[in-house]
Amino acid sequence: MSQIVGYAPGAYDLFHIGHLNLLRRAAEQCDVLVAGVVADEVLVQTKGRAPVIPLAERMEIVRSIRCVDRVHAETVPDKLATWREVGFDVIFKGDDWRGTPKGEKLERDFASVGVQVSYFPYTMHTSSTILRKALLAIEAPEPVGRVARALTS
Repeated sequence: MSQIVGYAPGAYDLFHIGHLNLLRRAAEQCDVLVAGVVADEVLVQTKGRAPVIPLAERMEIVRSIRCVDRVHAETVPDKLATWREVGFDVIFKGDDWRGTPKGEKLERDFASVGVQVSYFPYTMHTSSTILRKALLAIEAPEPVGRVARALTS
């Protein structure tokens, strides 16, 4: 019987509980979990911004998580090219991708090579975007948003 290899790509920048939950749930659904850590230059290309934490450090953080068997530096934005490099049976994504043009493309592309796309609930209350905004607010000349309210409470 062959092992099911799962692939969980992500920036894993400003690592938080949503990342950990995704990796834990992914590990429950496969025999070998490969975490794909997206390279800095790919994040600039696809998201328009560099990560806060450099690739080598993000890979070390993810590699240290018990449920992760291997870590792969994802250096190209094409997930099919990554599949050819890694060789996985299922790819795991947050359900914020479900029903979106990029999610539908992912499903079509992977259906053509027999890879299942599995979605997990997105952690709405914690995200790297929220953490990044909080860091910017803390460094702002004048406190804003929740930071301002916290300082005046």
